[in-house]
Amino acid sequence: MDRRQFMTLASLAGAGALANPQVAGARVTPIATQARIVIVGAGAAGTALANRLVQRLDGAKITIIDPRREHLYQPGLSLVAAGLKPAGYVVSSTADWLPSGVTLIPDAVAAVDPETRKVSTTGGQSVDYDFLVLAPGLVLDHDAIEGFSLDMVGTNGIGALYAGPDYAARTWTAAAAFTETGGKGVFTRPATEMKCAGAPLKHTFLIDDIARRAGNSGKTEIVYAAHNDALFSVPIVSEKVRMLFADRGFATAYSHVLKSVDAEKKIATFTTPNGEQEMDYDYLHVIPPQRAPEFIRQSGLSWADRWTDQGWVEVDMHSLRHRRYPDIFALGDVAGVPKGKTAASVKFQVPVVEDHLVALIDGREGSASYAGYTSCPMITAIGRAMLVEFDYDNNLVPSFPGVIAPLEELWITWLMKSVALKATYNAMLRGRA
Repeated sequence: MDRRQFMTLASLAGAGALANPQVAGARVTPIATQARIVIVGAGAAGTALANRLVQRLDGAKITIIDPRREHLYQPGLSLVAAGLKPAGYVVSSTADWLPSGVTLIPDAVAAVDPETRKVSTTGGQSVDYDFLVLAPGLVLDHDAIEGFSLDMVGTNGIGALYAGPDYAARTWTAAAAFTETGGKGVFTRPATEMKCAGAPLKHTFLIDDIARRAGNSGKTEIVYAAHNDALFSVPIVSEKVRMLFADRGFATAYSHVLKSVDAEKKIATFTTPNGEQEMDYDYLHVIPPQRAPEFIRQSGLSWADRWTDQGWVEVDMHSLRHRRYPDIFALGDVAGVPKGKTAASVKFQVPVVEDHLVALIDGREGSASYAGYTSCPMITAIGRAMLVEFDYDNNLVPSFPGVIAPLEELWITWLMKSVALKATYNAMLRGRA
């Protein structure tokens, strides 16, 4: 790395910190309030918001409800599943990121009553709120795939990196064997909305690249099962990926959605427009359907006319405020908006909810607007990645024009993903980005 490249990387790692005016040096006088704010979920969105709210509000009672003791740096799972990082790289303590003065209830939410403004937990607690922020993440519905269970991961050529750090490490066990012995690798994605839609593509590229570096590319066949007739939701990015697939000799099975797995026979069955199709494999990467936690739907907070099989929270796409219950907001994966299920999206969503929530407490209307910003550092090989950033309208919105071309495979983008991104993520958790 020469001096110019190092300085560029350093600027990328620190650029996000300037997004918060408090970090840049501006002073904001906290608003005195006794508002009861409940945040469901201590993941990236809930934690980042809590850290920002304690700086903006004086006297507010902020409660976070989440049963998870471990905080997961989910952008790192694709690196773990390719043998590039250990499982521990993505694990930290939930409590370590929370600011003092915030109450953590280590329990799962059972129900929300938006009429009486009450949250009930599975452990029997009842928590009243004046304002509620829903950020519980999403549910990986592995049971929806017939014949599949998580105990299969790492055996019989099956991987599933989304399920968590241990499963990502087991995924590498199965993938590593494939890169050494060869065979047919089948890579899938679900037909539902999903967190980081670039992850299945990253895994496909990485496993192929590792096989090539081992001198075994001639022994592998790569098949990517796309859930529809595109490889990515942004047309220009989809075309770029299609070109990369063609250059590397990947086959694409369009409109193939994984229905079932026969692990003993190593056969995957897909639902297609022409009926069910079977496909044999030596390595199969499984990404299951994804949906909102059940309490969201049972509490009547989901969209009634869209995503009815998935249950995302019915919010305004720009304010992230519930369309029927103005004292409720949603953040991150669970928010029912057209795009935005990435950590980078959370970075742009949190200040919007902060603005509107603080404004409500202060007796005025907020003005911040979320434009659908989503970012995907699309790894295409070890040492190469594209920084794909886009909005609701599928416009490319590069953060570093003139430095990072969004559709070029660059070494600096790889360093951003593998080195700098975690520092920016941690700054976001602290409310500093």
